[in-house]
Amino acid sequence: MSNPDVLIVGAGLAGLCCARKLHKEGVSFQIIEASDACGGRLRTDRVDGFLLDRGLHVLLTAYPEALAELDYDALELCAFSPGALVRHEGRFYRVSDPWREPGTFLTNFFSPIGRFSDKFRIARLRTALLNASIEEILEAEESSAMSALRRRRFSRRIIDRFFRPLFGGAMLDTRLTTSSRQFEFIFRMLAEGDAALPARGIQAIPEQLAASLPAEAILLDQRVHSVQPGQAKLMTGETISARAVVLATEGPEAVRMLGLERPVASRGVCCLYFSARESPVDEPMPVLSGGSRGPINSLVVVNQVAPGYAPPGENLICITVVGWPSRDDQTLINMVRGQLKRWYGLVAQEWRLLRIYRIDHGLPVSFPLEHQQNPRLQPGLYACGDHRSVPCIHGAMESGRLAAESLLREMRNQPDPPPRKRSSAGKHHQHHSRPAPEPGSDDDFD
Repeated sequence: MSNPDVLIVGAGLAGLCCARKLHKEGVSFQIIEASDACGGRLRTDRVDGFLLDRGLHVLLTAYPEALAELDYDALELCAFSPGALVRHEGRFYRVSDPWREPGTFLTNFFSPIGRFSDKFRIARLRTALLNASIEEILEAEESSAMSALRRRRFSRRIIDRFFRPLFGGAMLDTRLTTSSRQFEFIFRMLAEGDAALPARGIQAIPEQLAASLPAEAILLDQRVHSVQPGQAKLMTGETISARAVVLATEGPEAVRMLGLERPVASRGVCCLYFSARESPVDEPMPVLSGGSRGPINSLVVVNQVAPGYAPPGENLICITVVGWPSRDDQTLINMVRGQLKRWYGLVAQEWRLLRIYRIDHGLPVSFPLEHQQNPRLQPGLYACGDHRSVPCIHGAMESGRLAAESLLREMRNQPDPPPRKRSSAGKHHQHHSRPAPEPGSDDDFD
């Protein structure tokens, strides 16, 4: 293998976006990927004619980086309806976005999912976030998402019945201990654009990114043992050298390859896919568990959103359980089926289980949230990924591009831009001072 200018370890969104930027600038690179295909966590399996995403990933079409890098028309995006069905006290309540479905305002206003005052506070929050820039949102005064909701005087009713299952599901944190910056960024994205799925599965996103790169520049089924500036050692014992190395893996893998002792915390999720002859939902909306007993956080009939996910005459139902269920698979299946029976009756017992995905590293834990960490760990060694940005598709893509831009400046002996000046709004409530980390130290790799 000839030595490229840059080695990129990982062919997820961050690695692919880093490679795309380098390719546009005429810099040679080699992507080294441990699995059998590009995509990282965005992978799709075909099972009995169904398309099963490895976890329920959703593209928010307002993501700035996705708008800049992806061809939405080629992805044939299929949008969710703007709202959700909330299960509460034995009934399903339809909660819609009244700005997109104006005729639903009165229905929302009188639903028991929140108080009257909560509806007005949601409107105020929406207006405030749409009037703020992305930079202002991601550098605003920071607390937990729960604290931010309480500070805005939302009732416990709306928090438990709406914010926990919807945003807790999106952030894989139903306790809402996640950064208020992350919560407000996602809220802004949902208010500004659609939540959508590619017609051919979520893996179509990384496949589109990879299609613009030379096929020979992507090496699959090769796991990296360790890295250092300008060098990567494979598990086979082979060493590949380059002018620079970019670590574009999940946080835990990056820490392992760097030989650091500091762990990267993760949030887990479990997804169960069922097939059913009849759909329990008549429209492309998620069903949220608004406080009902059982492990289910949400339910989506995926082919109601994107018909190609299921063969004709079948329905694909995705159940999401947030966290790491410690019980064995059969116990978890029985608990999920018990909750589904309370929701839909005996017919739910006839649904056929297709597959369970237990995903330990669903999203990184990022608090406080630093959405643009310096990608340069030390000269010749860089890191990118959603663990170094906003934990989402946008964050992974942006982090990869920023790593490439920083690397290009080093290769061209150009200075880095001055650090952004933080206003007092950029501080977070519980500030713990600590000395600045040395480059390449454990503290430099958050």
